[in-house]
Amino acid sequence: MDYPSSIVAEASNTEHAPYTPLQGQPSTVGPPTKLRRPLKVFSVTFASVIFLLSLVTLIINQSREPLPTPNKNPSPSTPKATSFAKREPRGVAEGVSAKSNPSFFSDGVSYNWTNAMLAWQRTAYHFQPQRNWMNDPDGPLFYMGWYHLFYQYNPDSAVWGNITWGHAVSRDLIHWFYLPFAMVPDQWYDTNGVWTGSATLLPDGQIMMLYTGDTNDSVQVQNLAYPANLSDPLLIDWIKYPGNPVLVPPTGIETDEFRDPTTGWVGPDGKWRITIGSRINETIGVSLVYQTTNFTTYELLEGFLHAVPGTGMWECVDFYPVAINGSQGLDTSANGPDIKHVLKASLDNTKVDYYALGTYDPVTDRWTPDNPKEDVGIGLRVDYGRYYASKTFYDQYKKRRILWGWINETDTEEDDLEKGWASVQTIPRAVLFDNKTGTNLLQWPVEEIESLRLNSTDFEEVLVEPGSVVPLDIGMAAQLDIFVEFETELISDSVVEEYGCSGGAVDRSSLGPFGILAIADQTLSELTPVFFRPVNSTDGTLKTYFCADETRSSKALDVFKQVYGSTVPVLEDEKLGMRVLVDHSIVESFAQGGRTVITSRIYPTEAIYGAARLFLFNNATSVNVKATLKIWELNSAFIRPFPFVDSN
Repeated sequence: MDYPSSIVAEASNTEHAPYTPLQGQPSTVGPPTKLRRPLKVFSVTFASVIFLLSLVTLIINQSREPLPTPNKNPSPSTPKATSFAKREPRGVAEGVSAKSNPSFFSDGVSYNWTNAMLAWQRTAYHFQPQRNWMNDPDGPLFYMGWYHLFYQYNPDSAVWGNITWGHAVSRDLIHWFYLPFAMVPDQWYDTNGVWTGSATLLPDGQIMMLYTGDTNDSVQVQNLAYPANLSDPLLIDWIKYPGNPVLVPPTGIETDEFRDPTTGWVGPDGKWRITIGSRINETIGVSLVYQTTNFTTYELLEGFLHAVPGTGMWECVDFYPVAINGSQGLDTSANGPDIKHVLKASLDNTKVDYYALGTYDPVTDRWTPDNPKEDVGIGLRVDYGRYYASKTFYDQYKKRRILWGWINETDTEEDDLEKGWASVQTIPRAVLFDNKTGTNLLQWPVEEIESLRLNSTDFEEVLVEPGSVVPLDIGMAAQLDIFVEFETELISDSVVEEYGCSGGAVDRSSLGPFGILAIADQTLSELTPVFFRPVNSTDGTLKTYFCADETRSSKALDVFKQVYGSTVPVLEDEKLGMRVLVDHSIVESFAQGGRTVITSRIYPTEAIYGAARLFLFNNATSVNVKATLKIWELNSAFIRPFPFVDSN
């Protein structure tokens, strides 16, 4: 398939109101420093400690608490745009995780969004439908030259409900064609929603698509569908198995806590296994294992693949092998001495995706974590930002494991209805075992993203002194692929400290924070810092935190903003490095080759269109920082309806 050599550029720049200066800061920041490309030596101090202290004043009252705990009084009707009454998040009463953010305000506070602001939020190269609501990625697969992505979709509105399977195809995971709906809620066993599912490719070429349906009695059941025509590379038509449902909640499992079947894998006995998330005794997250030979009849195996007390309902479970040594992904049925297995669960209670590495016993069908202290739900996260319901698939064409994830909104339903859409999918990521640390996965944007690169700009050893901000002269900074490495020079004694990410970019410590300010306007009234914070801990170790601070990303008050992040392993011979993908309202950040990943969903009001800028900053007190960067401007992806030819 041939794509145009150039994509229509972003909408023409719009006139913007004058920037509001930061409190206690001069009304102009000054022109960005002109930089040569490449630049061998650079040393500019752009702002003072006063600026950074002013950030403290402005951020101190920002909330960084988790979303409010849902109550039990759902409001199923679509809210009016002016209503901000407290209510239960959409979807909870229907037996799924929260699919909306009830407003934090009861007094009608809402930002005065303009059409230009809302239009700018649409991404340029992330997958999203033309309009309306989207959530979990479903059944991704590669078939006859096409990558297929199915997704939870509401064809009627920008809020959750009437869940149908949207369908899109791509040759390269970047440029996409929308196809007709794959499945709609038209049977008694899925009339309340065609929910999340997974694809299994059989050795004889058949495709088995298992998915959760919500019945007319609001019972979660598992159903089977398969392509009507395997010779069709687009897999447009799907048949629901006449004997559905193929699985109903077993004894001891609540009827609304049984969902999201995984891709199948073959055991040593030649039988297929799948696992489904649930919970027991209200608080114990579990993964049930079923055995089948034909995908229509199943046997529930005794016990669980795994269970973790205190983690609550597990949904969107994923289970797959990774090679201990190697640069390729593995088929889901692979097993052996040089393989570890990843068990991942999306925790309904916290809306966070956790994973752990461990060993799978194919005889007992049990999985054991390598480190019980970092078990599923209490240890490593797939992504530390705004990210949920992730799902992988094995790409047999390029022999890699690909990860999809849902970036959900943090604004209100009222805002989503106004802009006419909600949610985005992440850039697909290749997943590997980190054989340097032996304790985590590596996630990295698929190589195809490089096809969008346009002009690049290099900066070498840019000096960023303590308490300073340095502009990077790259022009508009709304669609970028940023690589940056940092070196630090101790200029005064550091002290033992206990800091993390929670204080954000304004919380100064001896060795950090330092990093970039993405999607910032020229006066820095809006900005999204992505940064490292090394810390000399009280236990005598040097810990490094990788963080993203959304608290100043938008002037809108009715948007949930917080600081995300965690520690990231840094080996003795490694420099600190990050890669950041910027796409309008989405910032995906990868530290140390993808050991720690953070996705941010932001809602700027000033730092949009031609006003979006990029800066370096250093808010440490005891180190100079030198940054070396390579920055690509990225083109827009080609995402549109499939160009069917009418033969009549």
